[in-house]
Amino acid sequence: MSRFGAEGAAGSDFDRAAAAVRSMRFRPELELAEAPAPKRMAPAALAVTAEVLLAEDELGTGRLVVLHNPAGEEAWDGDTRLVLYVDALVEDDLAGDPLLPEVGWSWLTESLTGVDLVALGGTVTRVQSQSFDAMADRPNEGRVQLRASWTALSVIDLPDHVQAWADLLATACGLEPIPVGISLLNPRGHAGH
Repeated sequence: MSRFGAEGAAGSDFDRAAAAVRSMRFRPELELAEAPAPKRMAPAALAVTAEVLLAEDELGTGRLVVLHNPAGEEAWDGDTRLVLYVDALVEDDLAGDPLLPEVGWSWLTESLTGVDLVALGGTVTRVQSQSFDAMADRPNEGRVQLRASWTALSVIDLPDHVQAWADLLATACGLEPIPVGISLLNPRGHAGH
């Protein structure tokens, strides 16, 4: 089982929260990895990328960046800002549905239910691709892309925010929800928690 990183839990609340994130388990279709975090945007940061794979097919990707400034940032309304990006394949007819942006936003807000946050904002983009001439044999492709950010009310709740992002990825990629109380026993990468 792979882990995000080997850093311990010593240090600040952010260090302990980041260590808790690194030890989280996610559903087996999500392959997560720690990525280089932006160093100029905040004194502390964590970045995580994900691929959603089902039977070797990539259904989507995502990135979550956590920025933390213990002194707080006025523009954030707090000290911990999360920024996400999700890009998921959707059926071509769904990509053409004018309500897809509202549906995509509801996926995000539902995933954040019960998570303490403020200053949520973002965009949902629907994309339809059709190939021509030498590429005409490619099937049409539909995608939904979500970009959002919000401020966590407490850095120690960071694992809850990361779990919400993972849930959003699964929903956007069309994965069936895992019933409450069910644990995944044989994870690839990280398993459900």
